[in-house]
Amino acid sequence: MTSPRTASQKRSTAETSVAVSIDLDGTGRTEIDTGLPFYDHMLDQLGRHGGFDLTVAAEGDLHVDGHHTVEDTAIVLGSTFAEALGDKAGVRRFASGLYPLDEALVEVALDLSGRPFFAWNVDLPEAIPLGSPPFDPSMAEHALHSFATNANITLHVSLKAGRNVHHIIEAAFKGVARSLRDAVRVEYSGIPSTKGSL
Repeated sequence: MTSPRTASQKRSTAETSVAVSIDLDGTGRTEIDTGLPFYDHMLDQLGRHGGFDLTVAAEGDLHVDGHHTVEDTAIVLGSTFAEALGDKAGVRRFASGLYPLDEALVEVALDLSGRPFFAWNVDLPEAIPLGSPPFDPSMAEHALHSFATNANITLHVSLKAGRNVHHIIEAAFKGVARSLRDAVRVEYSGIPSTKGSL
């Protein structure tokens, strides 16, 4: 690596204000504040298990609901990740694995392809919103979709087993984090693509 793989971005709309900073070669140090404690917990897992230094500060219209805050934070996080990744020279590119959390088991596979695609094969059990202010469990899919699209990656998440919604969502975020950590690892020189770019 010839330069630090870091980036910072800000985005403001009538509904939210989001600022994200990331260091892909960090130590897993995080500082997360979205106003949604459960979402903060999931983004903390993303940073810690990804080995990224991650700072997220978001303010949104939580008096309406958490949708805009979750979505816009994921959008900025994805685009900041893509900027930090740069031309992807030397990265491993592909990663996958099975990730357990108690009774929950989630499979994650991803490719730093430059082609955004997201598949969510997770049927969540019915559950009440998590935390206060509440995080709608169905927004986990939307958050990861928004992240993958704006990070320009291909991401598949599949549920293999699980009954507890908290466990399932947390296993998914931890699995994505660990797979990202493996995929961004620099193993050699050059772009890992026959096209010469990703």
